[in-house]
Amino acid sequence: MKDIFFFDSMLTPKIITFVYWLLLLGSVVSGVSTMFVGYDASFVYGLFIVVSGCIGARIWCELLIVLFKIHSNLQKIANKE
Repeated sequence: MKDIFFFDSMLTPKIITFVYWLLLLGSVVSGVSTMFVGYDASFVYGLFIVVSGCIGARIWCELLIVLFKIHSNLQKIANKE
């Protein structure tokens, strides 16, 4: 608990995986509902939403993880001195 309260360890990288799966679920549900439900149901547009949503979620989450990896590597360098 001390690590969390004094920011010695990062909590957010553990949460990013959960957020990634929520984003994937959201893009799939949104794409499928666009494909088959609604007045202007378009299969191609729904497929585009699924593919672009999954790729966008992956890129966004990877960029966040890279920031935290940079932080951990900088901490390792700082602790060596």
